[in-house]
Amino acid sequence: MTSAARDPAATTPGGDDLDAIEAGRPVVLEPTPPGMWRALLGMAVAVLAPLLGFLVGSIVGAGTVGDSIDPMFLSLFIGIVIGGVGTLVALSGGARLWRHFHREDASEP
Repeated sequence: MTSAARDPAATTPGGDDLDAIEAGRPVVLEPTPPGMWRALLGMAVAVLAPLLGFLVGSIVGAGTVGDSIDPMFLSLFIGIVIGGVGTLVALSGGARLWRHFHREDASEP
């Protein structure tokens, strides 16, 4: 419903606006350390790719007797290869994350 009237719950009886921005504790946003997103996304790909390969292979089916390569095997193999690539990406992100935190430890007096 559209109405030009103000929401009665958003004001006090004196007419003060309850939704007004008040000064409070400042929020300090810190960036994520380098390598964190690479590690997280690599782990997600490493876990999900073989599962999705198996799912696609199950949807395609077993194929016929005379096929040289079974479509179910092929899709699962491709999922495992992509999962391996995801594992390598996750390891490289973890290594970068490790170097970042240990470089900070070495620079402290």
